[in-house]
This record gives sequence, structure tokens and C-alpha cells, in this order.
Amino acid sequence: MVLDTATLRVAFGVMALVLGLLFYFSSYRTTRSPYSGWWCLALVFFLSGSAAFLLNGTPHQWWANTLGNGLLVHGGVAVWAGACSLRDLRPRRWPFTGLPVVTLVASAVDHPGTNTWAGGAVFLAAMCLSIGFASRELWRLEPGYSRVRVPMAAAAAAMSVFYFGRLVYFLLEGPDGPTFVTFFGSAVTTLVTMVLLVVVSFSMAALSTEQQTRALRMVATLDDLTGLLNRKAFLDLASELLNDRALAQGTGALILADLDHFKEVNDTHGHAAGDLALQAFAGACRDTVRTTDLVGRYGGEEFVLLIPGATAGLAEEIAEEISRHLAQVPTSGGLQMPTVSYGVALYDAGTSDLEDLFASADRALYAAKSLGRNRTVLSDPQG
Repeated sequence: MVLDTATLRVAFGVMALVLGLLFYFSSYRTTRSPYSGWWCLALVFFLSGSAAFLLNGTPHQWWANTLGNGLLVHGGVAVWAGACSLRDLRPRRWPFTGLPVVTLVASAVDHPGTNTWAGGAVFLAAMCLSIGFASRELWRLEPGYSRVRVPMAAAAAAMSVFYFGRLVYFLLEGPDGPTFVTFFGSAVTTLVTMVLLVVVSFSMAALSTEQQTRALRMVATLDDLTGLLNRKAFLDLASELLNDRALAQGTGALILADLDHFKEVNDTHGHAAGDLALQAFAGACRDTVRTTDLVGRYGGEEFVLLIPGATAGLAEEIAEEISRHLAQVPTSGGLQMPTVSYGVALYDAGTSDLEDLFASADRALYAAKSLGRNRTVLSDPQG
């Protein structure tokens, strides 16, 4: 039985339209997750690209075939961008514009008015790459992200391998070769893509919901102004980390930081300047600490850092580096960034009470204030 490519493309377009509408109203409108948005956009590109190929054999083939190739590659790149969004990565500009543009150019110079496979090798390579990179991003998600992570990654990998097979036999045999036509032709590809889209689209909803749930959970743990951990989130994570003896052999440092004369900044320059100082200090912390360290806003102008594995010397170096970054923040209107006082408390494998550790750091911070501010003081473990 010979598959009618045009009929399959019409069916594919109808299916993509229905799936796009269903996915938009059932997922994107309720979750507003970036992943569901990218997937809706991918379906639009797939629908438009498939519709453009229906003009093959007409006087419009020269532009429709070229445009169809570019739109389908845009759809593959949108799938990749959606997978990136699950790891909170911004999609890179070069693949989103570069791959479709290269495909368009390759198609345009390959006699698209008479050659329905104009730019075919570039088109197949671009599809293989974009969907393959989408699979890679899905595999790189943490194992517990979603129960559909592995099936989705496997489906994308299978589709990428399929396009790689198309590319290989296209180069070996050409578009009219027996193996290419039988296993990798347009009709077979349309049918395979239809089946995968139906199966995959409903799994997409689970990933979109999980992405939105994680985003809401993250918002609940962050301080609105500085973007650092809020007090509760910091205490919860610090307690877990403090009891994880496998991490840095259970040693480290807790640093309490307080912006000096912060009230004068608000009184002299206004609360907007005070907010700027708090945000600048938060940025200085992010520029200094490692990804394994915890940084939070403890309250008001007071901040707290937990540095696993840190010695007294390293804690002092970190405090100095944060202050150096803060002092380099550009200001205007006579505003000067405040100096900072730090209190440091060390912990070891025998430390289990987070409240005692905070009390030690607080005593050290009080001493730093009493000694004239703008300095780091190490707590006396004996109190």
C-alpha cells in the first residue's frame, strides 16, 4: 500500500492544530509554564511548515517549499528551547535563528521551484541536531524531576536517530533511493511524527505542571527584594546541610552580616536607596560564594551565609571579598554603599544545634559592631 503524502500532511496539520488548541487551553492557560509555551509554539511551526508543503507542484512551490523547511526547523528548535526551560536555561539565540536561516538559505539556492528536496541535507541535519539537543536537555534533568522525563527523553532521542537515518540514506541514495523512500520518505516521516506527537503531547502536560509547581515553590523560598533565600528557607536548608556529615566532613562556617548605619542610608537618601544597597549586597554575595553555599536574608539589613568546609581564614576572605564587591557598585546622587560588619561561627562534626551556631555568630557580630564596625570577628567557641 502506498501512503498518500498529501493526505497524511493534511491529517498531520489537523492533528497539530487540535493538539495545539488542546494543549494551549488545558495546559498553558492554567500553568503559564515556559515549557508549555514553547511546545505550543513548536506545534504552530510544525503545522505551518506541513501546510506549506501542500503547495508542492504548484507555481508557489519555489517559496512554499523553502519556507516549509525553515518553519519545521523552527519547530525543532522550539522543542529544544522548551527542554532548556525545564532547567531554567535561556534558549540561545544562534540556534533559534541560525539553524532556520541556514536551512532557508540552503533551500533557496537549491532550485526549490523544481526540486521538492531543495536543501534536503541541511534540513535533515538541522532537525536531527535540534531534536537531539532537546533529548540531551531532558536527560540532564535531575532524576526525580518527573516520571515522564525518561520516556520523553527517549522519544526525542529516537526521533533524532530517525532523522539521522534519513540524512545518511539521503546522502547515500538520494530522495528517490529505495531504502530512503521505504523507510525514511516524507509519507513515513509524517506518519511517525503524527504518532509521536499524539503520545508525547499528553506527557508534555505533566512536565509543564511540574515546571510551574517548582517555580511556585522557588518563589515561596526566595526573598522578594534580594532574590536570596528567605529566613525560613535558609533555616530549613541549613539544618539539613548541618546534619549532612558526608559534606565537607561536617565542618564549615556560619557568617552573619549586617550593613553598617543602614538607617542613615534610608533617612538620607530614601528607601529606594536602601533597597538598592540591599540588592547590591545580595549581588556581591552571589558574585563571591560557590553554588554549594547558602545565602539568605535573615531580616532587615541582616544576612546570613553558610559555607561548608570553610576555615576561619577562608570565612574572613569571603567576607572581605563581599565587601570589596559591594564597594565597587556604582552609585549616584551622593549615595555611598554602606560598609558591612561580619560575625563568624565555625562548626564541626560535633555541632548539631543550629540555634547555638547562630548565637555564636551573633555574639561575634555584636563584637564587630562594638569594635567600630566594618570588620570581621570570629566567635569564641566557649561563648
